[in-house]
Amino acid sequence: MSAIHKRIYASMKEEFRLLSNVFKLYLPPEYPYNVVGGQKNIKQADFDDKVDIIPIADPNIFSQTQRISIAQTELQLAMSNPGIHNMYEIYRNMYSALGVRDIDSILNKPDQPTPKDPALEHVDALAGKPFQAFPGQDHRAHITSHLSFMSTNLAKNAPVVMASLEKNVFEHISLMGQEQVELEFRNEIAQVAQMTQNPQAQQDPQTQAMIQNMQQKIESRKAQIIAEAMEEFMSEENKIMSIIDNDPIAMLRSRELDLRAQENASKERDSQERINLDKMKTMMNQSTDSQKLQQNEDLAKLRANTSLEKTILAAKLKNNQK
Repeated sequence: MSAIHKRIYASMKEEFRLLSNVFKLYLPPEYPYNVVGGQKNIKQADFDDKVDIIPIADPNIFSQTQRISIAQTELQLAMSNPGIHNMYEIYRNMYSALGVRDIDSILNKPDQPTPKDPALEHVDALAGKPFQAFPGQDHRAHITSHLSFMSTNLAKNAPVVMASLEKNVFEHISLMGQEQVELEFRNEIAQVAQMTQNPQAQQDPQTQAMIQNMQQKIESRKAQIIAEAMEEFMSEENKIMSIIDNDPIAMLRSRELDLRAQENASKERDSQERINLDKMKTMMNQSTDSQKLQQNEDLAKLRANTSLEKTILAAKLKNNQK
């Protein structure tokens, strides 16, 4: 079936090539044709040698069973580590292999991240939803808003919320540094882009050294801006953390988290000890079974030898009597 399918694919590809060549030679400059809901035009230039017209089928897959098998394997591999896979596309491929027609009606497409105001970002942080910074936002306003929210009891008693807010602050600081150097070095950046697009400049060592020095200068200024913003942010955060350290509710919450961590560690140790004990029991049982099997084999050999000796002895006595 695989060889037949590949030959059919090759013949269809050749047929499409011949049709494309005919259209390229004999089609009028514009050819109108009707479709449902309107009229379309196709041009003779659409069939030039710049575009290949080939079948969309995969010559290596010749049956739906094979497609389902491949999709199942993809799903199994993705489930083992979903963090590095696009689960939406994996499930979409699975439904497509099964022959489901209207996939969008049963599979929700993940929402694309969009810029949000600081209040909505705080809502997402409390709900455990991801959010991110975007270029063009008022980064300092977002950072100030996050610092104010981090000083509230609601955020102070939730380490996960604090971590998500700090992550977003770092994103705003990085974007703020990038946008600042783009303003300060806009002429240099445009000059670097122009040099990069010039083929002759790409082969000139002196020009390459100039581009590298300019890029290093821009990156150095960006790092300086980020360092200043980080220092300012850490100063404000230290004030908030000092308040948290003196807050009895926060101290109680921290103690509760420590006790819970100790309890989880104790459970993990007990579980590991139980697993080790089960392994030892299994090994002991295997050793006992092996010993019993060896004893049975030795006993069987002894019985066989005894029976053989009895037979030989009986034969000798019989011969002596004769």
